[in-house]
Amino acid sequence: MLRRFENQVAVVTGGAQGLGLAIARRLAGEGAQLALLDHNGAGLEETAAALAGAGAAQGGSVGEPLTLVADVTDEGAVDAAMARVVERFGRIDVLVTAAGIVGVTDAKAHQVRTPDFDRVLDVNLRGMFFCIRAVLPTMLKANYGRIVNIASISGKDGNEGMMPYTASKAAVIGMTMVIGREYAHTGITCNAIAPALIATAMTLQGLHPEHYKQLTARIPMARTGTPEEVAAVAAFAASRECSFTTGFTFDASGGRAVY
Repeated sequence: MLRRFENQVAVVTGGAQGLGLAIARRLAGEGAQLALLDHNGAGLEETAAALAGAGAAQGGSVGEPLTLVADVTDEGAVDAAMARVVERFGRIDVLVTAAGIVGVTDAKAHQVRTPDFDRVLDVNLRGMFFCIRAVLPTMLKANYGRIVNIASISGKDGNEGMMPYTASKAAVIGMTMVIGREYAHTGITCNAIAPALIATAMTLQGLHPEHYKQLTARIPMARTGTPEEVAAVAAFAASRECSFTTGFTFDASGGRAVY
């Protein structure tokens, strides 16, 4: 196994389950000291203990992850959480923003209620912005940082019945472009990943079975992706090796997007 993140501190939002958990596991396996942020306190503690146990079984020296119970839509809570990471470890080398929700599905645009639209944008976009803004000063002082945002292929070509989610992920891609350009000269890179349908609890529980089937049918590989496949892409984007790519969106779409 590669050890690309030894002596590095990685913050993963949405780290209690799904893509966040898979990415956290991959980064820890490559030597990162983790700080996991999620609103699900019980799930977060369980995940942290499991990751620490797995690391000990593999003979790793990295300690148990720092757990940060916070809602990414709470600006003050996010700032306080990131301050705790810096107080504990003195640095933040990597930020992976994996916290997100699907929101309402199977609803055409004229059927979307304003509170439902606002909630998706709040979590998927504003919450991501709060997290990125909170870590940038620390990364700027170090002249180094890797920011990896979880977007979606729907942010590129749209998913019918998921207008709020699609709009939020398109905005994530746009935000990634701007941050990538603004900090390109500083040693900080900011890239995104646009997965197609991935088999996680969020998609399995959030999508109607027929909608899930339709989205799978769009994938030329004729299957959904796995969290581990996305984690492999994220690990590269979060590593020092990803040194000449910024503001870019990596696809993990099984061929759904080839541009």
